[in-house]
Amino acid sequence: MDKKTPRERFIAALKHRPLIGRVPHFELVFFLTMEAFGKVHPSHRCFNQWDQMSDKERELHIRDVAELYIQTARYYEHSAIFIHPPRCEGHGGHDLVRPIAEKIREISGNEFFLTAHGDGTYGVPSGNTMMDFIGKIADNPDGVKAEADKMVDSSLSQGEKYREHGALDGFCLCSDYCFNDNPFLSPGMFDEYVTPYLKRLIAGYREMGFYCIKHTDGNIMPILDSLLEANPHALHSLDPQGGVDIAEVKRICGDKVCLIGNVNCGLLQTGSEEEAIASGRYALEHGMPGGGYIFSTSNCVYTGLDLARYELMLDVWRREGNYPEAH
Repeated sequence: MDKKTPRERFIAALKHRPLIGRVPHFELVFFLTMEAFGKVHPSHRCFNQWDQMSDKERELHIRDVAELYIQTARYYEHSAIFIHPPRCEGHGGHDLVRPIAEKIREISGNEFFLTAHGDGTYGVPSGNTMMDFIGKIADNPDGVKAEADKMVDSSLSQGEKYREHGALDGFCLCSDYCFNDNPFLSPGMFDEYVTPYLKRLIAGYREMGFYCIKHTDGNIMPILDSLLEANPHALHSLDPQGGVDIAEVKRICGDKVCLIGNVNCGLLQTGSEEEAIASGRYALEHGMPGGGYIFSTSNCVYTGLDLARYELMLDVWRREGNYPEAH
């Protein structure tokens, strides 16, 4: 019988080590905490009077957030917790990731793999800034690259601070690069403005001892080789709504990188129960062989998704997502 903790099982999957029993499970975010537990999700909270709080008040807030993350992970059998802290407005720009991570460790020990945002590369710009970004690439490409270097430097500097206190296991790199049809930047431009900086970022994190999960929605296939070149431990979310077929990605690179995903969020929300079940089954069928797979939706458990559909997905996982004693 496998006695590994959820954290140990998650790391084993990241490292392509053999597992017996249930495939590790993880969600980038589980937003339905109000429906599931009667509590507002931490990232939907705002501590706009943090500077006025007593130490005791701050401690109580941090504990409440940490306990909710632990409750969610234990109830839904998540092997990892992605810490989305509340907004903390006011002077000081307080970073609550560290105290939340430390409190989770204090309460649960090393039960769960702990991760947080850590990307420092260009993603798809917002609608308000897209034309400005395109103009900068056309008019000042060297300036765009210099800014890319600064963003990586800033992320690595923050990583050093997290390394010092030791509560985090790794980072989720959450710059989105792709639309459903294609990447925002052509493959050639991606290799000029993103790939070198993503490589440096991941190499720096790895040197510090962190694991790196590269997240991007959409159609990653035209830039898949570049993502692999950057050497992340895992790719998330393998978006079927962007035409990403986990069977094809597993064939191409399933022996090189851990895969996390690919249960279709669109089908979970608007498809039939049969379609939702089939999507979960397909992800397990093609992700599990040979290890290096973590079961997940193709994005997150977002606000508006029917909780019953997520639980239906988990029923498939509990029945069919199990490795035998030898595989």
